[in-house]
Amino acid sequence: MALMEAVLSERDFGMDIRDADGHIMRMDIPVDQGGNGSGFRPMQTILAALCGCSSVDVISILKKQRQELTDLKIEVDGKREEGKEPSLWKEISVKFKLAGTMEAAKAKRAVDLSIEKYCSVAETLRKAGAIIDYEVFLNGTKID
Repeated sequence: MALMEAVLSERDFGMDIRDADGHIMRMDIPVDQGGNGSGFRPMQTILAALCGCSSVDVISILKKQRQELTDLKIEVDGKREEGKEPSLWKEISVKFKLAGTMEAAKAKRAVDLSIEKYCSVAETLRKAGAIIDYEVFLNGTKID
């Protein structure tokens, strides 16, 4: 079980979410929706969770493959359903930008395994109907 507590921290909509270990994440909504814009919007946290979940997988897989990773950046963007409440993520685009001394095929395989097999957040999004497309870049070059 994952015990968390949400506490109103800024007027109206700003919430600090604290986990059992004391880590804090701030959530809010944009100013044009009545919030303060002082934190992640709730639906943004899902995309952030995808980045975090997949990064752990990719790093772990590359370590097991004895590949030298010196940097990892993940860019994510998405489109939500229009005209629906609730409005779920419909299309998600992810760019994995890896740097280091490694075989391109192993870098690609690490990302494939994460997104297609191991990442629980990716699977949760797929089960909710999202399509996840991704690209892998190694030292600035796209891997096909």
